[in-house]
Amino acid sequence: MRVEKGFIETIGESMVEDFDFESEQQVSGEENMPLGPAVSLKETFELTEGIRLDVGVAEVLEKSRSFVQGLLAQECIRVNGSPKKANYRVRVGDKIEVIIPSPREAIAEPENIPLEILYEDEDVLVVNKPQGMVVHPAPGAWTGTMVNALLYHCNNLSGINGVLRPGIVHRIDKDTSGILVVAKNDSAHQGLAAQLKAHTMKRLYLALVHGVMAEPSGTVDAPIGRDPADRKRMAVVMQNSKLAVTHYTILERFKDTTYLEVRLETGRTHQIRVHMAYIKHPVLGDPVYGPKKDQYGLPGQMLHAAHLGFEHPLNGKWMEFDAPVPETFAKLLEKLSFQSLH
Repeated sequence: MRVEKGFIETIGESMVEDFDFESEQQVSGEENMPLGPAVSLKETFELTEGIRLDVGVAEVLEKSRSFVQGLLAQECIRVNGSPKKANYRVRVGDKIEVIIPSPREAIAEPENIPLEILYEDEDVLVVNKPQGMVVHPAPGAWTGTMVNALLYHCNNLSGINGVLRPGIVHRIDKDTSGILVVAKNDSAHQGLAAQLKAHTMKRLYLALVHGVMAEPSGTVDAPIGRDPADRKRMAVVMQNSKLAVTHYTILERFKDTTYLEVRLETGRTHQIRVHMAYIKHPVLGDPVYGPKKDQYGLPGQMLHAAHLGFEHPLNGKWMEFDAPVPETFAKLLEKLSFQSLH
């Protein structure tokens, strides 16, 4: 499989729009880099009697428990020469040996993962991403991503965004479903990125939100940046933020829920989810910005990229694509239809 190296020419701040990044599933940093065969650290020590093995080792190494549990899964931690489970309780005299492999360079590998392809030619590919799939490899999700599937399917992809994000022009969250356009060469990538920067690409979402909205339509114009209280979240903030504009129209009102069509004018990280939470109507099933209790038992937010329109980056033809909401979303709509407010 081939990925074009291309030339690194930016349009605006990035050749991938700052758009629905999968940050809540991932923690950046060295601890989440994939590990290679070489050894960077080897230690032997004892721990306090009765402490869980993963807890004790994490304290000694000053690493996270998830990192230590990863080492345990690879049998890089042994007790008296034998591998143990994370919940093993340390006994008096136990000798704990830890071997930490050196981080290896991360690279996306082809994987035989099914893709729902809505359109494909020699320049672009349009995909309907399922809920639960991460767009590209990143800390916490090195395999099983849409990029891994694309590399198996395609002989070439744009290389402008490097080996971990080949072809990726824009992104949606892991638990947001819907349509994405992928660039198969650098010329296509530049053309699509220019449309995103100029806000000429048409992107419509369907969303179910908490509460009954009063006005038939509205606009949220509020800048988005990292939440100063929690760097893994985004928030409406006045400092260190970027312009963010979201337009919405009510499709139907239910007893305690509203069904929306949402149009993005800009594309910031988690934009729709943050803006809906900001106006006190968080997206149903949102584990980060919504209520902690989910009465419907949803696998993620009820947010679907339903429509995408753009000008073909090489031949100039205007193209539009639609994708129906996934089964979970459709079943919930059917259930809510009995509570419709007319």
